[in-house]
Order: sequence, then C-alpha cells, then structure tokens
Amino acid sequence: MLRVLFLGSSLELFYFSMSRSLYKGPYVDEKLLLKVAGKKGQDTATIKTWARRSQISPEMVGFTFGVHNGKSHIDVFVTEEMVGHRFGEFAPSTKFVRHGGKMQKEMEVKKQEAEVAAAKAAKTTVETKKK
Repeated sequence: MLRVLFLGSSLELFYFSMSRSLYKGPYVDEKLLLKVAGKKGQDTATIKTWARRSQISPEMVGFTFGVHNGKSHIDVFVTEEMVGHRFGEFAPSTKFVRHGGKMQKEMEVKKQEAEVAAAKAAKTTVETKKK
C-alpha cells in the first residue's frame, strides 16, 4: 500500500504494508519457541523450520535456523537487526535468472571483450616497465 506523507514543505512517498492487529500480537510459531527455549544459540545445531511466515523474536538471536525455500533449507543466522522481520525474507524462494535476450547477450559479450582487452593492455605495460 502506497501512502503519501506531507513532511513540512516536501512530499514524501512511503510503502507501508498492512500490519497485524496489536491485540493479536506478533505471529511466532509455537514449535520454534519450544525448540529455542532453554538453549544457547552457539551450542545448538541448525534448527530446521518450514514456518517462513513466523516473525523473529528476541529469544531467537544467536541461533541458526534452516528456513525451507520450497526446495531445500537455507541456513539463516539470526542477529539483533533481524528481530521483527519474518524468516521468509531471508530465504528467497525464487531464483532470479536475468532479463534480456539477444541484445543483453551482445552487451555482455562486448563488456567481456573490453575487460580482456584492458587486462592485456595492463599486462603489456607491466612487461615494458620491467625491461
């Protein structure tokens, strides 16, 4: 949802997602909390989870979770900055290939040729300086 805020004389655009009701509280999977309870983060192995929609709580800091992305589990080490975010944000479920077709491929080939030419030029200058 795109919202417009007027801050002084400037017009600011911000993206706000729909938040969960405050009376409901954050959604944290109960099974994850049970797995974390009473353990130290550095000592435990990776905790596998399929709960991508679960929010990261402060008790989870220091643990490594294996978040399922639909194919495999991706290791996510939880830090303090991640609290409040969801596990799914740190384990992408789709793989970006690239945009473009023939035109993009031609541009990449030209770029690669330019890099090779620059490397050869640098090599010849180094060799001439040695003599």
